[in-house]
Amino acid sequence: MKEDGYKIRDQYAVHFITFATVQWVDVFSRRCYVEAVLESLQYCIKEKGLKLHAWCIMSNHLHLIISAEKGNLSAIIRDFKKFTSQTILGQIENNKEESRRNWMLWIFKQAGSKNNRNDNYQFWQQDNQPVQLDIPEFTLTKLNYIHYNPVKAGLVEKAEDYLLSSARDYNGGKGLLPIEHLTAAYTLKQ
Repeated sequence: MKEDGYKIRDQYAVHFITFATVQWVDVFSRRCYVEAVLESLQYCIKEKGLKLHAWCIMSNHLHLIISAEKGNLSAIIRDFKKFTSQTILGQIENNKEESRRNWMLWIFKQAGSKNNRNDNYQFWQQDNQPVQLDIPEFTLTKLNYIHYNPVKAGLVEKAEDYLLSSARDYNGGKGLLPIEHLTAAYTLKQ
């Protein structure tokens, strides 16, 4: 894809976005790092006008379907990535019980040294590949993709059983984060 191919052109539109850790490091296999992501998403919802429509955190990446009230989606994403990377890297550095600490920090430092946008470490991969969701059928495809990611990975049998996603919100339950449901046409496949 050409360099400017993945941009958020309509800051108010609903987008599917994926954030992955550099080298696909399984950071989110530890609950303390997951909590940093959950808290940051809650903050962005309350304070920055993020509309969270669907989400799923896997061991090394997260998928979101999001939009923004005030048309500042790019700024919210930038701030979210910056804050979570600083927070999680600090947690890793200070966690003496983290058996993978030196290895993870080495990987993040190597990635950071190759990117002139970073001072020291790079936690998230640079690209998010945002995809604007204008067509209901395509939106439903992305919604199902997000929610069935843990099923496909063999972590759960039913999407709504996975705690770290909005699948239970789309199946009549209540998840960990407040979401704004997509229209009634976007329900999970049975």
